[in-house]
Amino acid sequence: MKFCFFAAETNQALDARQRLIDQHGNYSMEDCDVIVALGGDGSMLRALHESIRLKKPVYGMNRGSIGFLLNEFREHDLQDRIKRAQTVILNPLRMTVRTMTGATQDALAVNEVSLLRETRQAAKLRITIDGIVRLDELICDGLIFSTPAGSTAYNLSAHGPIIPLSAGILALTPISAFRPRRWRGALLPQSSRLTISILEARNRPVSAVADFTEIRDVESVEVWQDNAVDISLLFDPEMNLDERMIKEQFMP
Repeated sequence: MKFCFFAAETNQALDARQRLIDQHGNYSMEDCDVIVALGGDGSMLRALHESIRLKKPVYGMNRGSIGFLLNEFREHDLQDRIKRAQTVILNPLRMTVRTMTGATQDALAVNEVSLLRETRQAAKLRITIDGIVRLDELICDGLIFSTPAGSTAYNLSAHGPIIPLSAGILALTPISAFRPRRWRGALLPQSSRLTISILEARNRPVSAVADFTEIRDVESVEVWQDNAVDISLLFDPEMNLDERMIKEQFMP
């Protein structure tokens, strides 16, 4: 089995990468069988984005802090661990943005698409789902549209729900909603097509972020789950991701 070791730019991750290369060698992403990500969830996210165009599975080992999407780090038995690993298939969100200049741009998000105000003034957003206006005006600091895999990340910190992978839903979570003050977000079917229109865009500019791809001064954003794109994550059997997401909901 041929590995490509993808590491965060930290001493802990780089040291682990070198030790693993000494044992297994190292191949390019194009030539490897498996991408092995070393670091935290941010590094794992970058490795997953790299894997999309190459259709390579990703096996992560935690050399960072939280490491929710990664397995426990061990130097030995890597070949056997990957042979025994379970595969989880993720479908990312696809974001299409139109900016105030009229330009359009696409990006993919494994975790979430977020809209964020750029200035001291709150954003004003109109929410349309499958062609129906559901919220005519949301005044807020921003909005998060999250996948199940990303529901324990930014979405959770904004008091959004944790979503099991098999639930078939996506989370729409406001950031500091001012009006309507009591709106706490929504759970939507994965087939939903979300359109966000930026109201008063020039006076209240908004940026759109798909994971780590940021586009500023947007006028409208359309987001949907792209089922044509498959991402393969490998997990040790004892690191079952559905079980970890259930446990996370009962953490003190």
